[in-house]
Formats: sequence, C-alpha cells, structure tokens
Amino acid sequence: MRYEVKIGNITVGDNHPCFIVAEIGINHNGSVKLAKKMIDEAVTAGCDAVKFQKRTVTKVYTPEELDVYRPNYYGSTNRDLKLGLELGYDEYCEIDKYCKSKDIMWFASCWDTDSVDFIEQFDVPCHKVASAMLTNDEFLLKLKSLGKPVLLSTGMSTMDEIRHAVNLLGEENLILYHCTSTYPTEHNEINLRVIEKFRKEFNCPVGYSGHEKGLLPSILSVELGANSVERHITTDRTLWGSDQAASLEPEGLRRLVRDIREVETVLGDGIKVVYDSELPVKKKLRKSSPNRAVIQNV
Repeated sequence: MRYEVKIGNITVGDNHPCFIVAEIGINHNGSVKLAKKMIDEAVTAGCDAVKFQKRTVTKVYTPEELDVYRPNYYGSTNRDLKLGLELGYDEYCEIDKYCKSKDIMWFASCWDTDSVDFIEQFDVPCHKVASAMLTNDEFLLKLKSLGKPVLLSTGMSTMDEIRHAVNLLGEENLILYHCTSTYPTEHNEINLRVIEKFRKEFNCPVGYSGHEKGLLPSILSVELGANSVERHITTDRTLWGSDQAASLEPEGLRRLVRDIREVETVLGDGIKVVYDSELPVKKKLRKSSPNRAVIQNV
C-alpha cells in the first residue's frame, strides 16, 4: 500500500493533485518586502505552499568559516553574508501573518535543531529536509519526534543513504523527493527515472525538487509519477544571490503550474469509458459485424 500524506488541508499522493511548492529559500536576500512579493507571485500562479530556509548561523558554521574574508552584499566576511540572509522572529511573524492573509501554507528547510525549534513556534504544517541534512540522524529523529509530515530531498545521496533515512523516518508520514544538488542542473544529470525507482521501492509519495533552467523536466516529472514538485522562485534572476539563476521568474512559475495541471487533466484516472461526447460519433461511424451478436453469445 502506498501511503498518502496530509499537509494542512491538502492530501499528497496518487490520485490527488500535485502538491506544488514555490521555494523562496534565501532568495529574499534578508528582505521581508521581497519575500512578500514572491509570496504574492506564488499565490497568483496557484502554488499550494511557499518554503523558506532557516539556519542558526553560529551552529551551522564554525567561527573559522564565518571569519573567512568574503566580500558580499552585506559586508566583507562570510559571517556578514550568512547573518544578512537570515530572517528573525519578528520577520517570520510578519511572513506568517501575511501567508495566512493570502491563504497559502508556508514551511521551511531547517539546517539545525535550534532552527527546528524556532520554526515550530509558528506551528508549520510540515518540515522539509534539505539534501545536506539527509545523513544527520539526530536531526531526522528530531523531526520524526514532532509527528508532522517530513519532506526529504535526496540530492548528493546514495541509495543506501536514502534507505537508511527512510527507515529512520518511516514511510507513513514521508514524502521523498528526487533531487540533483547542482544549481542549475544540466539536463544530463537530472535523471527523472529515479522517480520511478523510488516509487517501486518505497511506499510513500514521491516528489521532484528541481534546480534546472526551464520547465520541461519539472513538468515531465508529473507524468513519471511525482506527487509533488518544488522549484526555487525569484522576482528577477539577475538579482544578487547564489540560487537566483536556477529559479523561476513569475511568468515561468505561472506556466509551470498551468502545465502541471494540464498534464494531470490529460493523464486522467486510467479508467476506460465511453464519453458522452463520443456517443454521436459512435452512432454515426461504428460498424459492427453482422454476426457480432451470434459471436458474443457463443
């Protein structure tokens, strides 16, 4: 049996609409105003949720790493950069209130357990695990203890590492995302058929977290069985920031959601029926064998 996962009022799994996540991540560049613009774009496009990233900078990085000279948007050191990209409690209160006013869910990829506790203050409906955290057992067990859905990205991970993480978390409340951790990802390294492999081996919903330029791989992932699609978004790919180039601008995001919904419509439910629209055509064109009734009664 393949499990379904309930996130807020949305069910993720087979025979349900694709759960589409617009990842704002750190593309807000430390600005709530810019974050709100991206939330608006996600709402306009018809996304189901937006996602942020959260780090406790002094926990994730060593003092030596933070003190490295690195001229950037916020100052001259790596510390200036990492702190400049983080939003604090007041900013997330504003984001939480804004998302509720726009009727869109939000959650975050946390990079340490303190950040999980921080984000939990806002009663988010689920937690995302960045690919970098897949082998951190302590972190995974922390998320499991919360009893909320866990969305697990699998970039730069072996199948044995993925199996270990899935065994640790359990399949009942898990969505497993195929992912390649390069920004942007070249088409020859996307390997969408991994989605089919995940669906054969694991009994949880499977998603796709894409970092490619363009839309085609993300749309094709739904045809291969992805129950969720996540893409980075931005207001402008020329903005400062490491993730901007692999992000979708507003028009691209709208096209992505539109095309995913069209793919779902075209795929249908797999039940063969004669549609009402076919009946006049059937009456006009259908040619049956004169002996068909006799043959059918044999």
